[in-house]
Amino acid sequence: MKKTVFVFGALIIALLTLFQLSQFTIASGNLDMEVVIALIAIVFFIIGIYINRKSRNTSIEAASDDEIDDRKLSELGISKREHEILMKISEGLSNREIADQLFVSESTVKTHVSNLFTKLDVKRRTQAVQKAKSLKILL
Repeated sequence: MKKTVFVFGALIIALLTLFQLSQFTIASGNLDMEVVIALIAIVFFIIGIYINRKSRNTSIEAASDDEIDDRKLSELGISKREHEILMKISEGLSNREIADQLFVSESTVKTHVSNLFTKLDVKRRTQAVQKAKSLKILL
């Protein structure tokens, strides 16, 4: 953020300097300075295009980081229902609450949770959520 503010501040100062030079050139009648000003304006235009492309690339990379790794899910053998239960666990729901929301029995949820613990090689719900986030199978 500080870098962006600095860059735009520098661009504004450079633009104001160009305006002052332009005024001086018109007053003195020296048109050679107009060519220099035009070249500087072109340089700033190119810098603006570069900054725009760079910001687009970082936003695309950020968007790709927010996706669940389906390949990792299949490698671990986690089913869609188990993944759904894992998401409910990350919301802090109990087995009974998960069962009520997914319209299954509480013992079914316990079975899925036990399978998740085995597949993720963890012993507690908090460890399961942490490991799932590190593996990017949970946001």
